[in-house]
Amino acid sequence: MTAVVELMDYADVIERFDPVLGLEVHVELNTDTKMFCGCANEFGGEPNTKVCPTCLGLPGALPALNGKAVESAIRIGLALNCEIAPWCRFARKNYFYPDMPKNFQTSQYDEPIAFNGYLDVTLDDGEVVRVEIERAHMEEDTGKSLHVGGATGRIHGAEHSLLDYNRAGVPLIEIVTKTIEHTGERAPEVARAYVSALRDLLQALDVSDVRMDQGSLRCDANVSLMAKDATEFGTRTETKNVNSLRSVERAVRYEMTRQAAILAEGGSIKQETRHFQESDGTTSPGRTKETAEDYRYFPEPDLVPIAPSAEWVEELRKTLPEMPSERRKRIQREWNLTDEALRDLLNVGAVDLVTATVEAGATPDEARSWWVNTLAQEANSREVELSELAITPAQLAEVIGLVKSGELTNKLAKEVVQGVLAGEGSPSEVVEKRGLKVVSDDSALIAAVDEALAAQPDVAEKIRGGKVAAAGAIVGAVMKATKGQADAKRVRELIVERVGA
Repeated sequence: MTAVVELMDYADVIERFDPVLGLEVHVELNTDTKMFCGCANEFGGEPNTKVCPTCLGLPGALPALNGKAVESAIRIGLALNCEIAPWCRFARKNYFYPDMPKNFQTSQYDEPIAFNGYLDVTLDDGEVVRVEIERAHMEEDTGKSLHVGGATGRIHGAEHSLLDYNRAGVPLIEIVTKTIEHTGERAPEVARAYVSALRDLLQALDVSDVRMDQGSLRCDANVSLMAKDATEFGTRTETKNVNSLRSVERAVRYEMTRQAAILAEGGSIKQETRHFQESDGTTSPGRTKETAEDYRYFPEPDLVPIAPSAEWVEELRKTLPEMPSERRKRIQREWNLTDEALRDLLNVGAVDLVTATVEAGATPDEARSWWVNTLAQEANSREVELSELAITPAQLAEVIGLVKSGELTNKLAKEVVQGVLAGEGSPSEVVEKRGLKVVSDDSALIAAVDEALAAQPDVAEKIRGGKVAAAGAIVGAVMKATKGQADAKRVRELIVERVGA
């Protein structure tokens, strides 16, 4: 039987404690090959088919560093306003776990390639919080354990486990923040906004596909609480591998309420890793958290140090694209958006989607209205990110074009979008399958108008007497008769013509 976990009301947590965060984000790079061997760096595939003696850690196999991964690491460091180390090296991080074929991870310890940076993060109301970066270092990913036979897919209750080493050796950059303090009740929001801003930056750099659902961007959220009169940080927990923006916020909030309840009862927090449960937003215990000493770091003897020249670093700096924050300022200026309208775009994650829809032929106002209103509501109801909806910017631009050409009304356009989201095909295919084209044949419309006028002679008389506003009732009847497929503007014109007003 699952034990009941006591939680403190969030308002009480904020009144009694100060949260302290530390966020570690792992980014899988999109290089063609793995970090230290020539195996394909691709998601998925048959288990254990993208492996070789090097990434399997077989005796005698030697690593060779992926130059593109080093380049990507430097570009990430520069974009995060970091200093780039003129000399750094790899280390062996020793721990024993089934998904680590070598029983150590090739990583960087006290000599990372990038350090001492920052990222300015915009919250939902426009407030900007500077999150300081401790380091961004290179390492390799682990394999994947598949636990079979249990109800949850986790090791507890499983009958046996299988190991897939396809992911072992995939190039990773781990980006570690300094402690994030003084955020109060907004700590969960700051955590989400930081990971969101980091994802946007990495996407702009084109160094990763940043697919949180596939694990190419994962966040470990460290959370601790300090009593209001305390001078030292509390004991932290580390919630591992949180894989959506919404979940980052929920995990931080849950840990704050859980830890506060324990501390209020005089208990102590165990320094441990925890697992986030997507189903109910809770966390559960993992393993006791190791310290750096437990890993017995030592320099990797099979790899030479890395010494990027100042000239090369400056060449890479010139390749940096327009940063997301600068891009947003430009878009706001070009699209003539208010601060509030821009925040709405940012809050639903629609900037790239609207931009792509505009590039496909829609106007900024049309694209923004659809993504921020109709489609954002769809995403919320389905509890997915806006970008995960099954409609592309090009498809939405096609729908908008059909409205503009008069082939669809706004109401019919929403039906078409629903059809696309349901997987019924492209907008034109949905229109065809559902028979949603606007009725533009005057003869059909005249018949419907005459029928509606005959059914409501008193309304017809009012229109004839100059009360043109009364035509709305007839328009409504015609729209109902044509199942919303009539052009309302043309219907109104025909009504006035038929009554001779």
